[in-house]
Formats: sequence, structure tokens, C-alpha cells
Amino acid sequence: KIRDWMLPMAGPERAVMELLNDVGPHGHSFDHAAHLFEGLTVLRPGVVSDLLATCRSIKVRRIFLFLADHFNYPWAKRLETAALDLGRGNRQVVKGGRLDKRFRITVPVTNRIHKSQKQT
Repeated sequence: KIRDWMLPMAGPERAVMELLNDVGPHGHSFDHAAHLFEGLTVLRPGVVSDLLATCRSIKVRRIFLFLADHFNYPWAKRLETAALDLGRGNRQVVKGGRLDKRFRITVPVTNRIHKSQKQT
């Protein structure tokens, strides 16, 4: 509440999912989304699990889980993902990217995410 106004706003868990929904050629870049996701060190696993379960976008679910897995956050290990529907087939998130076999999305070939994956 600001003065006498009620200002609704999304928590960080929902806000990042809204951002991921706009990843694509006419929205945010994958690298921009990954950079913002990198700062999400203290998300609430219960809230994230509930939001992922009710999210209707397969793309958002897959990108979110890919980034959570990549950054290896402690909260990500506590997510309830067994019953999540990740759809069928591959999704092209980035044109000309490489296919991540676990989450079946294309991700940029040249970005800091893949550089750090090669080092581990």
C-alpha cells in the first residue's frame, strides 16, 4: 500500500515467469532472461511449484527449469516437478540455437551459459 493506493505487483517468482513468457524474437532475449534469472537466489520453492503447476505455457516451464537447473540453486532441488507436463516434442526458443536434450528447447550456442557448462 502506497499512501491510500493499493498497488498490486507480482512477486519475484511470478515476475520471472512473465518475463520468460516474452522470450523470443519479438520480446526479451534468452541471454537477458538468463542474466536476470541469475539473481534469483532466494525464490520460495512452494510458490514456484504452485506457479509452474498452474502455468499454461510449456515454453515458460521448460526455460524456467532449464535455468534453475543450470544455476543449481538450493531452492530448485526442492521443487515439485514430477507431475509437471512439459509437453511433447522440441520447442524452438532461440533460432539457430542448440537443442538441450533434457528440456527439449533450443538455447543459444554462444552464451555464458554454455561456456560455464563446458567447464563443469
